[in-house]
Amino acid sequence: MEPKFWQERWARNQIGFHLPEVNPYLQKHWPALAVEEGAKVLVPLCGKSLDLMWLASQCHRVLGVELSEQAVETFFDEQNLTPRITRRGEFKVYQADAIEVWCGDFFALDAQALADCTALYDRAALIALPPLMRAQYAEHLNVVLRPGCQGLLITLDYDQTQKAGPPFAVTDEEVHMLLGEHWSLEVLEQQDILGESWKFLQDGVTRLEERAYRLVRY
Repeated sequence: MEPKFWQERWARNQIGFHLPEVNPYLQKHWPALAVEEGAKVLVPLCGKSLDLMWLASQCHRVLGVELSEQAVETFFDEQNLTPRITRRGEFKVYQADAIEVWCGDFFALDAQALADCTALYDRAALIALPPLMRAQYAEHLNVVLRPGCQGLLITLDYDQTQKAGPPFAVTDEEVHMLLGEHWSLEVLEQQDILGESWKFLQDGVTRLEERAYRLVRY
């Protein structure tokens, strides 16, 4: 899956993955993580998510990473924020108040860039990637995030033979395979959401489960 794929999705406004409200799992489960005020939260493949604003409202600093420049500019426009724009290596960095969004390839991030990130929020990254890239993504998280980092991961699980991704199906077994060696994993909630997911129903999907995990980096 090449960068051009996502850029074209944004250019055509094919962004069904974007939620028009703050994610309910984030609001429900993030407080239990007890992430310190002022902590910096990494949000990979953030798009123009309203979750960035919510995390900032919880007195966190937010570092989003997004490939699509259109998505980044739309986020700041829609939130009536005027960002300061700088360059950092391969990234174009937009920053306003407690939110910074790095526009570029997530895999180009290094540990130094994320040295002060002590929390992770992933609603749309792992499930956006096909299998090989999911493995690369998980390994990259293991490299760039330090021990003690904690976070919230949200996944979808369904029969991948019934519908092509993205979003891709990620089983509980795969989550443990990808992350279990370096992270403690706890399922905080699991729900059957097929009844409220008309696109999946239209495509003939017969099971759709959403899971929220608490992660802590060893």
